[in-house]
Amino acid sequence: MFVIITYDVKAKRDPKVMKTIRKYLTHEQRSVFEGLITPGRLKHLKEELKRIVNVSEDCINIYSLETLRYSKKESIGKQVYHGNII
Repeated sequence: MFVIITYDVKAKRDPKVMKTIRKYLTHEQRSVFEGLITPGRLKHLKEELKRIVNVSEDCINIYSLETLRYSKKESIGKQVYHGNII
């Protein structure tokens, strides 16, 4: 499945959240990740994130698309490519 994750977390947790999601998906913009992921790996990612975030202060949104057949990505403006940074 294709997944888009956006997040807004406290600054002290931001680096850990970013590092965790980066293990699974491509970093597109500041707090936006996307990519193909299996349901099992997505479940594992969610479990990792639940251990990091404070649900009363932070927010992580996960958008799942079962198929890319009817989807289209359109961008306006400068695209930031982070690639696979190790």
